[in-house]
Amino acid sequence: MNYRMIIHVLGYVLLIIAVLMLLPLIAGLFFRENIFNFLITSLLTAVLGVIMLLIRPKKQDLYARDGFAIVGVGWILMSLLGALPFVLCGDIPNYIDAVFETVSGFTTTGASILNDIEGLSRSGLFWRSFTHWIGGMGMLVFIMAVMPMSGNHSMHIMRAEVPGPTVGKLVPKARKTAIILYLIYLGLTILETILLLLGGMSFYDALLHSFATAGTGGFSTRASSIGAFNSVYIDVVVSTFMLLFGVNFNIYFLILIGKFRTAFGSEELRTYLLIVGSAVLALTLSISRIYGGFFSALRYSYFNVATVISTTGFGNADFTKWPVFSQWLLVLLMFIGSCAGSTGGGLKVSRLIIIFKAAFADVAQMIFPRSVSVIRLDRTRVDVGTIRASYTFFALYITFLMLATLCVSVDGFDVTTNFTAAVSCLSNIGPGLSLVGPSGNFAIFSYFSKIVLSIAMLLGRLEIYPLLVLVMPTMWRRK
Repeated sequence: MNYRMIIHVLGYVLLIIAVLMLLPLIAGLFFRENIFNFLITSLLTAVLGVIMLLIRPKKQDLYARDGFAIVGVGWILMSLLGALPFVLCGDIPNYIDAVFETVSGFTTTGASILNDIEGLSRSGLFWRSFTHWIGGMGMLVFIMAVMPMSGNHSMHIMRAEVPGPTVGKLVPKARKTAIILYLIYLGLTILETILLLLGGMSFYDALLHSFATAGTGGFSTRASSIGAFNSVYIDVVVSTFMLLFGVNFNIYFLILIGKFRTAFGSEELRTYLLIVGSAVLALTLSISRIYGGFFSALRYSYFNVATVISTTGFGNADFTKWPVFSQWLLVLLMFIGSCAGSTGGGLKVSRLIIIFKAAFADVAQMIFPRSVSVIRLDRTRVDVGTIRASYTFFALYITFLMLATLCVSVDGFDVTTNFTAAVSCLSNIGPGLSLVGPSGNFAIFSYFSKIVLSIAMLLGRLEIYPLLVLVMPTMWRRK
């Protein structure tokens, strides 16, 4: 373990978080609010960051477990410090509640404990949505983009933070890959903001909803979420961008360099769009009687399929009042999630493709013992290690889902509430069913359950391993 390098990079994390806190501070000045909370937190975070930066590493190489440690500890520090502005200004007086809301923001989950969203300060609402944008692409990826990191192993940070079964470079250098990813991310965010402005949103609302869409988080400035605007145009724009941010960003890079056939020939992309199309059609037929016709139902189906499979969590209707088939179809989409290399959560489409192909190959092997099956994704052979990792992740996902459900069950709520709360947090969705549906929130849970669900959100966003390895004694041995 290169402890000095780990502490040094974490210093960068805190320093950049301190700088980013200046944006809600500026928003507070614009709206003539008290900015003491952001000023104090920013200064405290910056001082801690500078102290950590002063610890100079003797060697600047980073290895796999160093990357896991940086990502795991970094996200915990971000969440603990990021909660302080809410407490200091009184928006969320209780620190555990503030940590839950902040973890939900950084992990782009969108689960909330707030009953009066409009009652928050404007700067607090800005920071709440901005945490989605920060966490969507990943803080460590941002650091790689803006600060040159020496050594040949910085790719381990990207592998530990970017979701998906495999992470590769778009270009030979990891830093240039990070820059490309963030430029695409920023470009799509600006484009959505412009389109929402054209739909009649104020600049403040358009920007904050674009932050939340880009990070596939779902925090809104309104208690009724996107439904408060009651606009077909806004529903369609937000739905489309939720799906776009659920696509592997490698696809956009391929489009930019003119490799259209490779981009649109992606097996994961085609499967993702097939799932979306099938789910929208099934849901439309299921709820058409509720909304008085096919096209009206199509509007709500498209939006809610997009918000769930992209794991964003915006709402324009209370789907807990829909037929049972529709509700459980959405729960199924919560498990599936978006594409690898996107800002979305869930199991990931590419991982599920690998698991199903491997399962069918195993069945074929049982029937024809002498046959040799090769698993391919986009005509490329999937190595045994990736297949094993996909199975392992699925097993760990189900294990932590059951454990989280069991833990929150001590509060005594119904099975649907407990199970879908755990699913929504582990898959970084936001709303669930029953008491945690679009018209409810997570304030009903005890502090113990909120801590458990906060851990579940971090496990889901970081895909389990960066947090899991932190509690392994062998992780911290020097050799």
